[in-house]
Amino acid sequence: MKKHILVIEDDSNIRLGIKDALESEGYGVSEAAHGREVLALVRQRHPDLAILDIMLPGKSGFDLCREIRAEGFTLPILMLTAKGQEIDKVLGLELGADDYITKPFGIRELLARVHAHLRRALPAAATHAPVPGKLDLAGCHVDVGAMRGQRNGQSIEFTAREMKVLLLLHSEQGRVVDRNRILDEVWGLDYPGTTRTLDQVIVKLRQKIEADAANPVVFTTVHGVGYRLENGC
Repeated sequence: MKKHILVIEDDSNIRLGIKDALESEGYGVSEAAHGREVLALVRQRHPDLAILDIMLPGKSGFDLCREIRAEGFTLPILMLTAKGQEIDKVLGLELGADDYITKPFGIRELLARVHAHLRRALPAAATHAPVPGKLDLAGCHVDVGAMRGQRNGQSIEFTAREMKVLLLLHSEQGRVVDRNRILDEVWGLDYPGTTRTLDQVIVKLRQKIEADAANPVVFTTVHGVGYRLENGC
């Protein structure tokens, strides 16, 4: 099935150039020039990937990224920025973006990143529809859209990064997910850090979800490989 890309860019020349390049590679393309159009298009078209400019009329790319993730959509999001400032990249990644491309960019670089993210994307059933709105994990009740949970009457808040790791592991429940795959899909292909960052997120998830974080039964470590979300949790 042809992969579908949503391109959100208010500069018509840039948008048309991206659209032409993607279509020449065999992708289907939907376009938006205004921030207020985007969420409806995501709901209607269920794109496999979004290319999202930060500076948009109506709503910023940051706001849109937050809203897309809050509705449970896990499609890869590549953000376009003309600023190139580290703080913008950090904010976008924390809100759930998968990668950044700084303007001006080469079309080959853009296509290479699109190809790479689609290869690493979640299975089609997970990317074409929102994930379940609620998760019940060993007595911890998680509201995915709100990024909140409850355990023993206590409220729990999740970060965007923690939620993405949780959803990826949940999509592969019962199977081991390689550390490098998690880093690629959650932190992005150009992430320069180590797997220690992922290990710290798993520690936080255990503290929030496990009945006994020191003796985890939900998130299992498979030494030398990665992590597994156990069946039945």
